[in-house]
Amino acid sequence: MPRIIAGRAGSILLDVPDAGTRPTSDRVRESLFGALESADLVRGATVLDLYAGSGALALEAISRGAVAADLVERSARAATVAERNAARVGKAVGRDAAIRVHRGSADGFLRTTSGRYDIVFLDPPYDVGEAELAATLGLLVPVLAEDAHVVVERASRSPKPQLPPGLVAMRDKRYGDTTLWWSASSG
Repeated sequence: MPRIIAGRAGSILLDVPDAGTRPTSDRVRESLFGALESADLVRGATVLDLYAGSGALALEAISRGAVAADLVERSARAATVAERNAARVGKAVGRDAAIRVHRGSADGFLRTTSGRYDIVFLDPPYDVGEAELAATLGLLVPVLAEDAHVVVERASRSPKPQLPPGLVAMRDKRYGDTTLWWSASSG
């Protein structure tokens, strides 16, 4: 069972949806957040977690000092799990952070949000094709804060994500069957 690794909600266990999601492993999250924190990107950040599943990525950021997180999940069952997890983490961090779970598609949310995000996580289901992911990344660019960071999690066998104008590739890191693709806003 995944858990919050560090911060004010550290060691809180997270529920996972019973089907249709693949939670980011603790090892990958630990490495990801080590990199984000070493660059001083988490504390005070506004976070967006598209295809949130259990919400582990956004909730880890909240535990480590992010001030707000929007979790977007299309599956009603997974969104219910994310809401339960958000309530647990919210109780641990108190009023220092705002956590909102949105039921709906990533693209639908991006078309209607007025938010500006410092860190964005995208961990789409395996059946989301490269063209669909590229379209979502295109919709993401207008809601990115200056100097925002975007992390796409995909199967290692997947090709490099096609980045739209407004995003520049930074690096990628492979963890067995998972690869994290990092990019940053360029405008």
